[in-house]
Amino acid sequence: MTRWQWLLSQLLRKLWLRASAYALLGIVTALVAIGAQHYLPWELPEVVGADAVDNLLNIIASSMLAVTTFSLSTMTAAYSAVTTNVTPRATTLLIEDKVSQRVLSTFVGSFLFSIVGIIVLKTGAYGPSGRSVLFAVTVIVVALIVFNLLRWIDHLTRLGRVGETTDRVEAVTKDALKERLDAPYLGGVPLARAMRDIPDDALVVLSGGIGHLQHIDMYALSEVAEAQDCAIHVLLNPGAFVSVDTPLAWLRATTEAEAVQARIRAAFSVGAVRSFDQDPRFGFAVMSEIASRALSPAVNDPGTALDVISRNTRLLALWAEGQDRPDGTAPEHPRIHVAGLADDDLFEDAFMLVARDGAGMIEVQLRLLKCLNALERIGARPFRAAARRQADMAVERALQALTFRRDRERLEAARHRPPPGSNQPGAQ
Repeated sequence: MTRWQWLLSQLLRKLWLRASAYALLGIVTALVAIGAQHYLPWELPEVVGADAVDNLLNIIASSMLAVTTFSLSTMTAAYSAVTTNVTPRATTLLIEDKVSQRVLSTFVGSFLFSIVGIIVLKTGAYGPSGRSVLFAVTVIVVALIVFNLLRWIDHLTRLGRVGETTDRVEAVTKDALKERLDAPYLGGVPLARAMRDIPDDALVVLSGGIGHLQHIDMYALSEVAEAQDCAIHVLLNPGAFVSVDTPLAWLRATTEAEAVQARIRAAFSVGAVRSFDQDPRFGFAVMSEIASRALSPAVNDPGTALDVISRNTRLLALWAEGQDRPDGTAPEHPRIHVAGLADDDLFEDAFMLVARDGAGMIEVQLRLLKCLNALERIGARPFRAAARRQADMAVERALQALTFRRDRERLEAARHRPPPGSNQPGAQ
């Protein structure tokens, strides 16, 4: 995805854009009925009076204004609840919720349709056929409003709930993982460990700004690499925090060093906050924040933490299985070298906060060890080693926090329990 495509996708997620489009559609629909009467192949009978249409439009206008105001207040309350009870990083997913945007935009568009219809109707621009056309369109609008109201009622029962918000975070993290599995190096080739050390004669591209790396335009980098007939070594992955002097990439350019640096720097989008796009680690971090807040004394909800552990385990299992798939496709950007995601980083994002904040809760530690033991039996060797290291750290934290002797014994037994199917004593 190019930078402009990514920016367009960000724009299309905005509530105001969808609402504006629906509002414009409502205005155009009300005005089109004026000219539609002149292009009908038949004469419509005068069965609809001006008062009937006017009353119906007045009902829509007054009710839609109230419903829109109520919906906005409900959505604001849901955002506040997610910020307080889940994590502020998840509010973006609620703001970009397509169902909420579509329903609210329908209400706004219906309101403006009725207002414009009333204004034009009062001017006498609609003839008998025009009023019939307007009446037919109004009936369609009413049916659309009823459908969206019923859908909105069902959606409100789940909007802002902890479980529903966690579902959203898991879904976007899963999508980001799948995209990364399909293109492990964003469409480029692996960055060798030796290439992470910048040579003295290399042209280094610095960030020039402070924030989080949100997106990398691989197509723009490929154009620069082709023009310079060289390879570009990308040092960071989306989600990394950068400062003004942080190296983003390096290459051995032959000409136009300043112009080349500007073009490469423009391919890296740096923003104030992290984005779920191209950044699976951010999804794991947000999931861990949900569990961490649930384990705080103010919330005291270990059940949510257990749920997050299971979800992160499911996501990491997907990552392990995807890494085992044979990749026979040629890289789309063979001149761009990109670092892959480290298994240790993914495990740390997924489980470190839970292991720390739930160190004194035996139920959390047992579930965590059970899941890490399961992950230790799948995937490639680096993946299994990362799972073991995370389990060892979790046990070490818990042994220092647990005060009850029997809890410590259960924890140590769970850590050294043989895998299912083994012939060792106690395997059952």
